[in-house]
Amino acid sequence: MTRRLPTFSRRQSGFSLLEVLIAILVLAFGLLGFALLQTMNVRFVQSSNYRTQATNLAYDLLDQMRSNRYQAGWYTNATFAANSIKASSCTRVLGDGQGVTSNITRWQCQVVQALGEGASATVQNANGRVTVGITWGDQRWDPQNPDAQTTFTLVSQL
Repeated sequence: MTRRLPTFSRRQSGFSLLEVLIAILVLAFGLLGFALLQTMNVRFVQSSNYRTQATNLAYDLLDQMRSNRYQAGWYTNATFAANSIKASSCTRVLGDGQGVTSNITRWQCQVVQALGEGASATVQNANGRVTVGITWGDQRWDPQNPDAQTTFTLVSQL
């Protein structure tokens, strides 16, 4: 006859409190990282939007100069300094009789409305070689220098 030793079979029927705590801690760190990623994503998307606006505005002015080549030199008057044009003073001019001056004023207002009143622009025309530079404050992702200036420059031959 063989003697049987008693076996104590304790089957685990769930999670222990320590396992649950570790899982919650790992999940919390993952969600915290995701929240930080989303915050940075919003900043970069807004910066990208400003860069796209500046690109479109520079090409718009250059297209106006191309469509009116004989008066392209007048468009150098589109240059303006930061905080010299207020968005509240911009009004929409209606009618077909718009000249170069009203086109320049409209373009300057579009720059200020799209990029803020701290935006500025330079327009140079040297023998048909046109340089359009648009500058605005856009360094939101840099905590040490959030108001640093960003410049988009477009150079083209008329």
